[in-house]
Amino acid sequence: MFTEKEIAYMRSQRLARIGTVSADSQPDVSPMGFEFDGEYFYIGGMNNAATRKYKNVVKGNSQVALAIDDLESVDPWAPRGIKLYGTADIVEREGYAGRSSYLRIRPTISWSWNLEGPAMVEGRFVPHKTVHE
Repeated sequence: MFTEKEIAYMRSQRLARIGTVSADSQPDVSPMGFEFDGEYFYIGGMNNAATRKYKNVVKGNSQVALAIDDLESVDPWAPRGIKLYGTADIVEREGYAGRSSYLRIRPTISWSWNLEGPAMVEGRFVPHKTVHE
């Protein structure tokens, strides 16, 4: 699964972006808070069921993308983060947004950069890739 450094990084962050696709193939990206329990990511909100991301998953488009990133430094320029693909479903739970319906995302593949070592090697971007089972 995720490395200790990736988990520590994700737990240090509070904001992510989720990409979903509507029934008519319209992509959508939304910033939001998240929780990670070591296996699943949870996306909630004050009125989560009214959001486009929630409706896209409910209507059968369970494939999602999630990005968690920041700038460790601007001088030198040092972006870092994790991007993942996964499948989402809806669960009722108590979480950071109270008791409500949350998107639960199971990661299938992830890429991280500038967490396990330099993001660039010999002028090439080199992410750390993991296939989750």
